[in-house]
Amino acid sequence: MSQEEMSNDEKIAAKEAANIEANTNEDFDAENFGKNGPADDDAKIAEEWAMALASDEQEEVQEKRKSFASEIGEPIYKNLTDVAKIAPQDNQKRELDFILDIPLDVSAELGRTRLLIKDLLQLGQGSVVELNKLAGEPLEIFVNGKLVARGEAVVVNEKFGVRLTDIISPIERITQLS
Repeated sequence: MSQEEMSNDEKIAAKEAANIEANTNEDFDAENFGKNGPADDDAKIAEEWAMALASDEQEEVQEKRKSFASEIGEPIYKNLTDVAKIAPQDNQKRELDFILDIPLDVSAELGRTRLLIKDLLQLGQGSVVELNKLAGEPLEIFVNGKLVARGEAVVVNEKFGVRLTDIISPIERITQLS
């Protein structure tokens, strides 16, 4: 068909088709998907939406953190020192039964000494090891390695025992720690 035989609508459609064909033949820019084409505009719009949605999500996360922090508030600790000082009344029994079954190591110490390894290896049956305590001095009673009492050795039903003569006060125990 020649240009003369075409109607106005057909001429406009032919021009549009030629423009589209000319635009598709241009070299593509890998970054923008074409020069100022519709794909470029779509990419820009999509990027703007992505940034807007990301900033909205960040704001929501920050608001949730703030609300969570305000709900938690500062931790509250009970001061149990005053409760421990109050003597239990007849109708109030302290619930400490759960600690009564905890096993403790109790030992009685007659005395101590230091030996060199060569002296230790020379010990045999009948050897005498000299201790740092004098005869008649009280034995020391340790509970889990802490000195709690002193006493004297006794024999009860053919077994050794210790008669307590001095209980270490809490103040003395504290001074021994330093």
